[in-house]
Amino acid sequence: MTGIPDFSDSELQIVREALAERWGRPVEVEVAEAEVRLNPHSFQLTTCPALYWEADGCHFVVVKTGPSRYRCQFYYRIRQMYGTGIEEYDDLGECVLTLLRVQADHELERRRAGESGGGGG
Repeated sequence: MTGIPDFSDSELQIVREALAERWGRPVEVEVAEAEVRLNPHSFQLTTCPALYWEADGCHFVVVKTGPSRYRCQFYYRIRQMYGTGIEEYDDLGECVLTLLRVQADHELERRRAGESGGGGG
């Protein structure tokens, strides 16, 4: 065991409330595990508690890397993975809200690129 505590009920509630506010409906959040490198200079993987959900064709993951330590990313396909530009958060609410904002901005850019046909116009 890694000593990393599971997500608490209050942490799960923070995530569920943020998702319900974003999509205007409850979004199912799955509790999972993820193997991550806690030290970027090591190849050792550590099993950490994670939260996963899918909405509007996008997949989201929040990994708990320690007490009050979180990492996040979203992806559409395995080769289309995105982060927020911040390696790790010490506040779950900030982590999730930033993740949702970055994904919403990314989605808007994707739609604009699709509307313009990708032809620079």
